[in-house]
Amino acid sequence: MQRWVLHIDMDAFFASCEQLTRPTLRGRPVLVGGVSGRGVVAGASYEARRYGAHSAMPMHRATALVGAKAVLVAPRRIVYSTASRRVFATVARFVPADKIEQLSIDEAFLEPPALVGATAEEVTEWAEQLRAAIREETGLPASVGAGSGKQFAKIGSGEAKPDGHRVIPHAEELDFLHPLAVDKLWGVGPVTGAKLRTAGVETIGDLAAMSRREVELTLGATVGVQLWELARGHDDRPVEPRAEAKSVSAEHTYPRDLVTRAQVDAAVERAAEDAHRRLLNDGRGARTVTVKLRMADFHIESRSATLGHATDDEATLGAVARRLTRYPDEVGPVRLVGVGYSGLEDARQDVLFPELDELLVATPVSTSATDDYEVGAAAPADGAGLEITVESEAAESGWRATEDVVHSEFGHGWVQGTGSGVVTVRFETRASGPGRARTFAVDDPDLAPGDPLDSLDWGDWLAAQEEQEE
Repeated sequence: MQRWVLHIDMDAFFASCEQLTRPTLRGRPVLVGGVSGRGVVAGASYEARRYGAHSAMPMHRATALVGAKAVLVAPRRIVYSTASRRVFATVARFVPADKIEQLSIDEAFLEPPALVGATAEEVTEWAEQLRAAIREETGLPASVGAGSGKQFAKIGSGEAKPDGHRVIPHAEELDFLHPLAVDKLWGVGPVTGAKLRTAGVETIGDLAAMSRREVELTLGATVGVQLWELARGHDDRPVEPRAEAKSVSAEHTYPRDLVTRAQVDAAVERAAEDAHRRLLNDGRGARTVTVKLRMADFHIESRSATLGHATDDEATLGAVARRLTRYPDEVGPVRLVGVGYSGLEDARQDVLFPELDELLVATPVSTSATDDYEVGAAAPADGAGLEITVESEAAESGWRATEDVVHSEFGHGWVQGTGSGVVTVRFETRASGPGRARTFAVDDPDLAPGDPLDSLDWGDWLAAQEEQEE
């Protein structure tokens, strides 16, 4: 009986969650990340992607590409993780738990027993039913790919985006696969891709046409042969639940030893950004930060520090990594730099006044620092020309751009801008439709920090989840 593996991938998940819960942002180029413009993009809406912006891109570059239309939003991890829980609770109604392999907060492989031996048409109908159920339950778009193994399913979901499906009939799999660029093959990164192109391999079909010996000489006997088998359409990897990761990390080896403080600082920032992106995908916060250095003589030095609470704030974690870093004038030339985050927890703590913690970076490691937040002028009530810009009075106001707030009369909203002693709030939630913006004094007693989960307006579902957990 023929197996069918599916890959479900939520479309532009972080940005889609923001557009879902803040209706004014629908149809706008949204960039999720540090709203000061520092750091990297954690998520980009499809409207932003049309300008060339994408996840993992430096935020300053993404905003330059999108221009004045860009809307920068600070990440709200609790919203994304809650939306993910509801998405996969919906998936679990269609597929038993032992046939769901969740890869991250927004994607998973599925191998539904109900589809064993099914036709491509039956798989298409099943995938559409799943996508429709997720849309009805959460309001979020999903793309699904399907094929005889993980490789075809993964590529298929990419081809299906945005908000579509791509079912690859078994008889057509190689015709679909072989014309694709070789870096479309799951596992072919920049280094492997460069080696293959040097060997004259441009497409997956070119790789499949190589002999086993040629592949071993080019890429090695282990990884090379695995990729070669995938290129030939052989993929019998099982779909099964993954063990929960205990840590996430990233490290890079440099072709030339790093000998200056500036070089090491840049390497630490690169590794920290890569590790942070993996932390966001994991969906949890970290308590412990580790910086790993391998010197020119190959000895390794590793230093760690533990925060008083778990966080996924990029600037907080990056500040600790910088505190832990040692330099060539202390340890000699450096050839490898890595940053890792561990002590992963679902519960995270945000900081109400990040500018105060920025001042504490020079004090003991147990303190934290968060990114600056952009604040600025209010937008028109209908959202036209929506802007979030920087003003120096941000620290004095205590409000952060895109922060959730609640007003005793107008209900839940989010900070659109602040400065010159006032704060502009747009009042809206998932269920309200686009809301109006109103301006208040920054110390208005009727305005208070809000619960980000209220923007989802899923009170009944959240209450039911709490009852189940009890």
